[in-house]
Parts: sequence; structure tokens; C-alpha cells
Amino acid sequence: MIVKLEIDTIAKKIDLSKPIDISIPLTASTENPIAWYLNEPKIEPVKDGDWIGKVSEGASVNFNSIEFNPHAHGTHTECIGHITKEFHSINQTLKNFFFQAELITVIPYEKGDDLVISKEQIKNALNGSKPEAIIIRTIPNSDTKKSKKYSNTNWAYLLEEAAAYLKEVGIKHLLIDLPSVDKEKDDGELLAHKAFWNYPLAPRLDATITEFIYVPTSILDGYYMLNLQIASFENDATPSKPILYKFI
Repeated sequence: MIVKLEIDTIAKKIDLSKPIDISIPLTASTENPIAWYLNEPKIEPVKDGDWIGKVSEGASVNFNSIEFNPHAHGTHTECIGHITKEFHSINQTLKNFFFQAELITVIPYEKGDDLVISKEQIKNALNGSKPEAIIIRTIPNSDTKKSKKYSNTNWAYLLEEAAAYLKEVGIKHLLIDLPSVDKEKDDGELLAHKAFWNYPLAPRLDATITEFIYVPTSILDGYYMLNLQIASFENDATPSKPILYKFI
């Protein structure tokens, strides 16, 4: 199905029959990616006495309970409620789901013992464009990201200046293929989160951060239509399914 859109007064089209899924599925196994020192998710049939909610065990339906953490176990989208005393729900924050997005690829560089992404790298990659959403793919990039155990790895992260720049140019939705935009162990400073959300000075309540995505190397940098799908969780974060569509 081809859909015609009016974007910035220019007619563009996307083919809805060719979605590019950049989410990581949640699985109840050690193959699931994990961060923040947790174990793998659990997906288990309900048990009530002798009854087991599994067709292969004699039940009429499969009836599973799921235990997971959205921040630690895969692709998730979060709102400013992730860092505030006041409750903010991602389900109430994100009300539109289609955005012009630009995919960029960056190579984090060494700064002391860390790997970081700078303002200059982001600025050069965007080259003057100001999309509604930005998707950051980091190098090296392999499908091991879909099962990597990130705890105690000191993953790469955005410098505060880089997150502040995204805020300054008006980008509302930040997507990245790391467990967090911030350093794994930063004594709770959360500098990139705070800079992007402009917290606490003038909080951007309508901005979101999506972490733990995976963009295959075969997907070229450039402009896409982003469909940011979320589950209706009244929580600071929810599992999400970002989908890209090429402009044609």
C-alpha cells in the first residue's frame, strides 16, 4: 500500500508494505539482551493447583504471565517521568506516532576510559537538517546487539553537549541502539537525559527517548518516516516497536 504525504509542503510517498522493524523482540531466554544487572525475562504459564495454562499440558488455551523490566530487557520508549519525582506516563506523553526521522551512524570515540558521542559528531551527521526524530546507530554494529549482556560493560554514551544540541535544534524523539543515552555508572547524574529533556529548567514533557533498538547495517543512513508504536502502559516507560518506512 502506497501512502502519499504532504511533508514540509512537499509531496512524498511511503510504502506501508515494506516496514523496517528496528525493535528487539523480548524472549524468555538467555538470548535476550540484558542490562542493569537483571536476569532474563520470564514468560511462564499460569499454574492453579493441577491446572497449567498450556495447551500441550492439557489446557484449552495458552495462558502465560510475563515478568520483565522495560528498561533492562529490550527496546523501550520512555518519557521525562523516568527522572522526575512527579509521575509522568509515557502513555499520556506520546499522542502522535508518525514522525519525520533521520538515521545517522556514528563511531563513539575514546575519552579517558569511556567511549562517547559528541555534539560535533551529531552536528556533522545531521548537516543542518532538523528532523522531528533522530535514530543513532553506533559502530561497531552487528546482530550481537540483539543478545548482548550489557551489565558492567561501560557502554558508549552521549555527552551532555550532544543531548543538549538535539534539544536546541528541536528534535523531540531520540532513538539509540544502546541500553541508555547515559554512562552506565554515573553516580545518578543522568546528564544526557536531563539535557535532552531540559530538566529541571523548562522540562520538555512531549519529548521521548527510545533505547535498545537495533538497525541492521544494510539500512542506509538518511530520511525515513518513523512509526513509534508503544504499549499502553501507565508507566514512565513501555516496550516499544519503532518502524521505519522509506520515502519513495
